[in-house]
Amino acid sequence: MSAEGFGPNLSPSPAPGDAGVPRDTRSKPSAASGGVPDPSPTYLAHASLPPLLLPYPRKILVVIDLNGTLLYRPSRKNPSSFIERPHARRFLSYCVETFVVAIWSSAKPDNVRKMCDQLMTPEQQQKVVAIWGRDKFGLSRSDYKQRVQCYKRLSVLWSAPEVATSHPNYANGGRWSQADTVLVDDSLEKARSEPYNLIPVPEFMGDHNEPGYILPQSKANFILGYPGA
Repeated sequence: MSAEGFGPNLSPSPAPGDAGVPRDTRSKPSAASGGVPDPSPTYLAHASLPPLLLPYPRKILVVIDLNGTLLYRPSRKNPSSFIERPHARRFLSYCVETFVVAIWSSAKPDNVRKMCDQLMTPEQQQKVVAIWGRDKFGLSRSDYKQRVQCYKRLSVLWSAPEVATSHPNYANGGRWSQADTVLVDDSLEKARSEPYNLIPVPEFMGDHNEPGYILPQSKANFILGYPGA
């Protein structure tokens, strides 16, 4: 794993959904909501540094999306009805037991909680350092109610006390950063501010026959530091 962060050698690749089923059109967020972000010069500078092999494994922060990534909501009129992606619970269970995990969805908080209640046990949820919904995107009151594009600014997550204090070396000044964080999401656009931290997955549209093994293995091996990556 890189000591400085994920860079162009891990640049995002397209993650299409089902053929012929376009993602819902969303409007741009207003200036009051922060507008459309770009990677900061500091982020790009760190991302351009060559990767270094760490002398020992270390914990990483895994930020996981819900709708389109782990499940599919077929109807907005029935937000408590979900179709789970094959192996979604197994994937979540592994992540919770192995990494530091945060859930971040653009759905409303009540619906986020319902999705998490379906996918995880109460004990697993206790191990998740943050379960965030639409209220954590800094949207204006008007944008919150509209179908605007949301952006997962990881810097906002890193600075949140409940996340910052979960760093294993927090007492000695350790903080989460682009060097030890990955975002698992079906949307390239949502990762616009930190694009090289994204692990893109195909959008899940409720296909029960999907094999479920959708994470590119070579990229997974590289990030997790497995031999032969």
